[in-house]
Amino acid sequence: MRLHLLRQAPTCDQLQDMLEAQGSYIKLAVDIARGVVVGGGEYHADCEEILLERGSRQEDIWGADWYPEGRTVTFGALINIRPRQNNRAMEVQDPTLRTRIEQVVRAVFEGTAP
Repeated sequence: MRLHLLRQAPTCDQLQDMLEAQGSYIKLAVDIARGVVVGGGEYHADCEEILLERGSRQEDIWGADWYPEGRTVTFGALINIRPRQNNRAMEVQDPTLRTRIEQVVRAVFEGTAP
């Protein structure tokens, strides 16, 4: 199991690496300001740590999951509990923020423009 920092679609090998931890989906940390994603690992915090080490700002990083088979994004993660940013639940509450997270995830995994 390896974590991958992605700015563009993962290779087949990278995708398989990221799927090892969860099987049918990939835990992600998404930097909505820089448009990058770290995927794989057992916890969203594992991915978040990589982004923080590479200069991302905590307030720009959100947890999500990518289900490659159905090409769907979900928005629940412990790292999303942020009262100071008006998100008091694991699920991202702000619809605009959810849209931005999904745009970044799709831009990376599907090659669509954010």
